[in-house]
Amino acid sequence: MELCRYPLPIQTYRLMEESIFFPWLLNPGTETINRDIFCKVCSLFDQVKDLGYYEPGRTEIIGSFETKNNQRCMISFTFSLFANSPGLAHPVEYMDSITADAGRDNVDLLADMFQPGSDYEERINRLIEAQIDERNIPLLNGFSGITPEQKYYLADKSLVIYFDQYDITPGYVGFPMFLISGYALQDIVEESSPLGVMLNG
Repeated sequence: MELCRYPLPIQTYRLMEESIFFPWLLNPGTETINRDIFCKVCSLFDQVKDLGYYEPGRTEIIGSFETKNNQRCMISFTFSLFANSPGLAHPVEYMDSITADAGRDNVDLLADMFQPGSDYEERINRLIEAQIDERNIPLLNGFSGITPEQKYYLADKSLVIYFDQYDITPGYVGFPMFLISGYALQDIVEESSPLGVMLNG
């Protein structure tokens, strides 16, 4: 597969009548990625509705996305959704992300960035623990480590691990994020993965 020379073309769409905007790849052969993007955005909206306070026309909903990486067929988006309603004690905010290889029409989990059998979880945990100490990040019940479903995105040659509000920190911290240089993990990175392609580019 020949790597893309230019950033992938992206169209912005709106979810129904709500102010929820999401990206859509215009490249042919990216149906799987586009479907997963749509599902993630709908899932964020469903989380708000599941609270039981959603009222069309009364609940303020703002959904947006950021392109974190769009190079060499490797894309990474973050999605955020903010909601406020008279029935809510306070506004709520949700976040999700997706990293994918458009050349293969494949969405990658964090584990896909690394060689099979590697100790990537332990390595990443140690790097995160060091940042928690250096940045004096307050924790709710300590840090038990990342999970197989860990949320992340790519920013050029860096890996960004993040957690939902209240996952590991008090709500006022927001979404705790940990920027990790890909070079710190290069010896166990899978070369054909999005992170591997970015490091070897």
